[in-house]
Amino acid sequence: MDFFYEDLPSTSQSTKNGHEDSHMTEDTDRDSSRQKSSSVSVTETQERYTSSSIDDISRRVQDLVEKINDSRTSDQKVMDSFQEKLVQKVTEMYQQMKEHMYTVYEENSNEMQVKLQELAEVLESCTKLHKELMDANRALAGLREGLAISQTSEP
Repeated sequence: MDFFYEDLPSTSQSTKNGHEDSHMTEDTDRDSSRQKSSSVSVTETQERYTSSSIDDISRRVQDLVEKINDSRTSDQKVMDSFQEKLVQKVTEMYQQMKEHMYTVYEENSNEMQVKLQELAEVLESCTKLHKELMDANRALAGLREGLAISQTSEP
């Protein structure tokens, strides 16, 4: 802003130093204008700085919120991946346990089959021995009868 104070009327009462007083008044007016201009400029600068600071803080907060949301999204992906892997591992362990259980069942079945075969052979032997004992018992009973008849016939 350029001010031309020479064309303005002087407010000085002195005629001797009218030109000097005019310059003093102009300097005072100029200083006052500068202060007002400076004050307006400082206020505008402060407002711009405040607005800029608010915008900067707002941008930073938005960036932080986006980073937090990105982090949460990443965390969710990690948890989903962990869940999938956990389910896969549990399924694999289940399958292994099932296979092991069937292997144990088969081994136990084979052992039981051998034991049942042995039991069947023992029971068959017991049946034969029981039959032989019954035959022997009948033979002895027949012999006893024969002896009893012969003792009664000898008097």
